[in-house]
Amino acid sequence: MDLADFREYCLTKPGATEGTPFGETVVVFKVGGKIFALASLDEIPATANLKCDPDLALELRDRFEQVRPGYHMNKKHWNTVELESGVPDAELRKMIDHSYELIVRQLPKSKLKRASSRQRSARAGH
Repeated sequence: MDLADFREYCLTKPGATEGTPFGETVVVFKVGGKIFALASLDEIPATANLKCDPDLALELRDRFEQVRPGYHMNKKHWNTVELESGVPDAELRKMIDHSYELIVRQLPKSKLKRASSRQRSARAGH
């Protein structure tokens, strides 16, 4: 999965937004105002940080040499993943889904509903 595919997939998530609050070299994906993914635009190979259950994070690091403790993040709860270096796309999509779901589960329902309706309005061109 390349960076463009990663970005596109993150933005398919209900309520997902993107921005560059840490500077133009890092794109941040949020739902309900909370980060679920970050991608570095100037790293080679391209990398992304994804939130992860601590036990699963360790398992993924054991399974894939391209998965490391989260760079500049809480290493217990975040992984850094090389995007174009051998992790199957299906596995990367599962990692993104998992990260997104961890955040959504913590959101108050009202916040998620507002985020989803804003995303629909933006897509409709409003």
